[in-house]
Amino acid sequence: MSKSGVIIAIVGMPGSGKSIAAEYFRSQNIPVLRFGDQTDIGLAELKLARNEKNERWYRENIRKELGMAAMAIKIEPRIHACKKKQSLIVLDGLYSWEEYLYLKNKFPNLILLCLWSSKVVRYERLGIRAVRPLLISEAISRDIAEIEQLHKGGPIAMADYLIKNESDEMTLHSELARFLKTIR
Repeated sequence: MSKSGVIIAIVGMPGSGKSIAAEYFRSQNIPVLRFGDQTDIGLAELKLARNEKNERWYRENIRKELGMAAMAIKIEPRIHACKKKQSLIVLDGLYSWEEYLYLKNKFPNLILLCLWSSKVVRYERLGIRAVRPLLISEAISRDIAEIEQLHKGGPIAMADYLIKNESDEMTLHSELARFLKTIR
């Protein structure tokens, strides 16, 4: 299914392996644009310190100003710049249905790759991760917030491809390699 200018957006719930997938794509020399970097860029433009309080303030205010597609609107110029040099790009951090609709309209070759893991596996991973580990109650609360407030369910439900990630990192890498062969 080789397409020129393909953009892969990784979607999934917390702990499903999105960051590991992004690292894998980077290791394959595929550029990965993080939605989260937009917060850092916005804070730098406003000359504000990078901390949890300012990051949350920025995300909330940019969504008040531009709506739930705000991060997609903000990352669009970076996508265009990257597309000039690369025929395959990965987006890490597309959350909302509105972000998906905005980008799908701008980039018809956008593909949603969903990483899926059961709640039990995800909560275990979130509890033992090195950075910001979560208690099960915190993981459940985060799931609910991401579904209800960030409208995360739509892009997951509309995924073009799904990889079940219930095993180890090596197995995920094999599945991602197979996925890349499918779309190239």
